[in-house]
Amino acid sequence: MKSNYLQTPIDYLKGVGPNRADLLRKELGIHTYQDLINLFPNRYIDRTQYYKIKGLQPNTAEIQVIGKITKFTEVAQKRGKRLVATFVDDTGAMELVWFRGQKWIRENLKLNTKYVAFGKTNAFGGKYSMPHPDLEPLEQHEKNMRSAMQPVYPSTEKLSNKGVSNRMISKIMQQIFIDTNGRFVETLSQNILSELKLISKSEALFNIHFPKSQELLSKAQFRLKFEELFYIQLQLIIKNLIHKSKIKGFPFDKVGTYFNTFFKDHLPFDLTGAQKRVLKEIRADLGSNAQMNRLLQGDVGSGKTIVAFMSTLMALDNGFQACLMAPTEILSVQHYNGLLELSKDLNITIEILTGSTKTSKRKIIHEKLESGELQLLIGTHALLEDKVKFKNLGLAIIDEQHRFGVAQRSKLWHKNTSPPHVLVMTATPIPRTLAMSVYGDLDISIIDELPPGRKSIKTVHRYDKNRLNVFRFIRDEIKLGSKSTWSTL
Repeated sequence: MKSNYLQTPIDYLKGVGPNRADLLRKELGIHTYQDLINLFPNRYIDRTQYYKIKGLQPNTAEIQVIGKITKFTEVAQKRGKRLVATFVDDTGAMELVWFRGQKWIRENLKLNTKYVAFGKTNAFGGKYSMPHPDLEPLEQHEKNMRSAMQPVYPSTEKLSNKGVSNRMISKIMQQIFIDTNGRFVETLSQNILSELKLISKSEALFNIHFPKSQELLSKAQFRLKFEELFYIQLQLIIKNLIHKSKIKGFPFDKVGTYFNTFFKDHLPFDLTGAQKRVLKEIRADLGSNAQMNRLLQGDVGSGKTIVAFMSTLMALDNGFQACLMAPTEILSVQHYNGLLELSKDLNITIEILTGSTKTSKRKIIHEKLESGELQLLIGTHALLEDKVKFKNLGLAIIDEQHRFGVAQRSKLWHKNTSPPHVLVMTATPIPRTLAMSVYGDLDISIIDELPPGRKSIKTVHRYDKNRLNVFRFIRDEIKLGSKSTWSTL
């Protein structure tokens, strides 16, 4: 196989041609042989079983019947005509029906030749019919590269109307495997293949398109999914490394009075192992010469706030200011009250800035912030206003990152001549792979341990139709003395 074979335009593949190629480009985004090979089936159908006409049932899933066409009949209807073929086997007769493409069908299908008819059956007036069946001569059907599990490829109405059927896509797919002898360039190292016991790229592509068994299909799917995720993560890691090498951060060289005093004398409870681990990761980031971009994930009640506060103390110990931005005023007030309580013995200046802050108060906050007198500012989107200017912002904490856009986070970065360190917090459970995709520029820390005495948080999803049941549940819990918070996104 030539090195650039898979980059050949789809027009040149045997069985395609310019018209079909144009359709494939517009409807499925297939421009090259490579694009076609990467068009994976979205489901599979068992084609090992053949039905007798006498044993048919209406409205079943796709089935296949072996028989002969004995005659064609054109039937007039309100709009045009439909073509009906009588299809028989040794147990009975049924009808094959077409509402379009009748001329091509009559010219290409032969009477008294055995065909395999594939499709869904309907029953009307005691007769069974199969509209727009997928037909293939029995002899050709047996010769073709048929597998026990027939792939079903993505399609559109335009493709179906123009004769670009599932069988046609499967046929041109076979042509690529014939041209290449089923050999494709391996894209993973032998070490990875051996360690994870993955099948080769060639085996995976063959068995995703023409699986011989469910076991081989599963191996092919696992190999191809792993490869996709592997390269996504590799790309994100490279992007992160480039970011760290280009964007320098403020090095927090010391752990000083604020942090040590709080840790030794005012810590309200013992930190969990997970909190200590995360603080160590944050400390390593803050002590480097690169800007920290870290996602802190943990359930409600896991202790993210205390970690964020102690990170803030590191910034203050090194002469920098910090801010905490939350998506709602209620959450901002909660953070403000909580951090006031934690810092009551540390002589730290803290203020809150939201949409409801009075103009006179705003002016005072702006002045204190710009002079450096104000050390920690908590607030909502109001922190992003142009009038909000820090003297030396070193750490920006964002709660519930998914509620803010990339542009908003970027605007917070530009509150200093050099970007501040960024700590993003979320209580939303996010699988690590998904988190890497959504927050690709962030390192990830997870607090996976609750403080002693804290009950675990149970996250459930309910559809809108169950809204009344949710209301009743909340009412009953409140009657039992529990508390509830209702929020809409």
